[in-house]
Amino acid sequence: MPKPTITFVCTECGGESLRWAGQCPHCRAWNTLQEFQVRKATKDARARPLQPARAIALTDLAAEDAPRTRLAWGELNRVLGGGIVSGSLVLIGGEPGVGKSTLLMHAAAQVARSGKVLYVSGEESGQQVRMRAQRLDALVPGILLLAENDLDAICEAIQAERPRLAIIDSIQTVTDAGFEGSAGSVTQVRESAARLMRLAKEIGVPVFLVGHVTKEGSIAGPRVLEHIVDTVLYLEGDRRQELRLLRATKNRFGSAEEIGVFAMGESGLEEVPDPSAALLATTAPTAPGTVIVAALEGTRPLLVEVQSLVNKNEHMVVRRVANGIDVNRVHMILAVLEKRLSMTFGKSDVFVSVAGGIRITEPAADLGLALSIVSNDHSRPMPDGLVVIGELGLSGEVRRVGQIERRLQEAARHGLTRALIPAGSRAGRPTGLDVVEVRSVAEAVSAAFSSPIKSGEFIREAGLTVS
Repeated sequence: MPKPTITFVCTECGGESLRWAGQCPHCRAWNTLQEFQVRKATKDARARPLQPARAIALTDLAAEDAPRTRLAWGELNRVLGGGIVSGSLVLIGGEPGVGKSTLLMHAAAQVARSGKVLYVSGEESGQQVRMRAQRLDALVPGILLLAENDLDAICEAIQAERPRLAIIDSIQTVTDAGFEGSAGSVTQVRESAARLMRLAKEIGVPVFLVGHVTKEGSIAGPRVLEHIVDTVLYLEGDRRQELRLLRATKNRFGSAEEIGVFAMGESGLEEVPDPSAALLATTAPTAPGTVIVAALEGTRPLLVEVQSLVNKNEHMVVRRVANGIDVNRVHMILAVLEKRLSMTFGKSDVFVSVAGGIRITEPAADLGLALSIVSNDHSRPMPDGLVVIGELGLSGEVRRVGQIERRLQEAARHGLTRALIPAGSRAGRPTGLDVVEVRSVAEAVSAAFSSPIKSGEFIREAGLTVS
């Protein structure tokens, strides 16, 4: 047997180093290098020869897309880029208990109605998997269960059955006897995923892998695991809330940053085809600090409620808490309001939250968040039927954002009557929606809390000054 070579792999970036160090030489992360054993192949252990490799002209390749298996859930098809691609390797991550196995059992039942599905369970027994399938109304004869951890046995079963879909739950429980290390180690996770990838490409069977996440929210194991697979999906959401978001962070067959929205009920997951309506249905009565913004997730506009609370604090230390928005973004917006509207937050706690467990990452919600903070700080509710769109610059200017017309159409479709947008936005005006263009945060405050004729009235009443 060839002698293994020891190297060290960074769990953050996947970079390799010949010796251990406290800091990764590639991404400069601390305490992320883990030992990894690589065996050199012997001369007689070469892969079996297939057909000789031959270069093909790019114009001679077929123009049609890769064949896909469409599921009954349009939300899942959206995230996958239109369906399950033959021979693809998909990695699904999420916190424990968020619903990864539930989601895959629903997907297995939908595919098994037209073909075989191999469900490999490395954590649960067959009886436990059957109980879940029965609870989810997913007891379909086409689902074949294999309770196994050995990679050789799993690969043999996939080759023998040739299913339309193979599900490995989870990759951290699979072990390859040809490599040292326990299940879940860097060596086992990396080599097992690489071997399953080669098998999926050779026989054209799509494989779904379930991956655990670390405390920081990233998939456990080296970052190179995400480079191996074709698609990386994260199932997000609070276990105590109803909504679940399936977010694509990498997709070789479709758009990344696309999301699918699901609701967790007593009988498992259900797709939510109109998430804006579901989020607005839980909107509280108009109160100071509540603003509706139009965010864009992938290609889909979402109407999301942003709430803020500004509370005077007599103590020396103030708090800045953000749920669903980057707290550094909140700090920047507070600084802009202090500088451009002469507001003071040095003795106030500021809490920001996005309703429904949604996480907003794009800057188009900046203006809405700023108006939410102003509204709560002065106990002045926002007008009914108002949607706010715009990025906020450091000088207080309101910058244009992409796909403004789609956001306005989504707002008009759900009955909103007025919109604040950046000046100069070239977008159509949907019927029934009064669109007001603003150039600065001061103009936005005046337009939001006063009529356009009385511009600046609210700023004078609140004692604000514009700089």
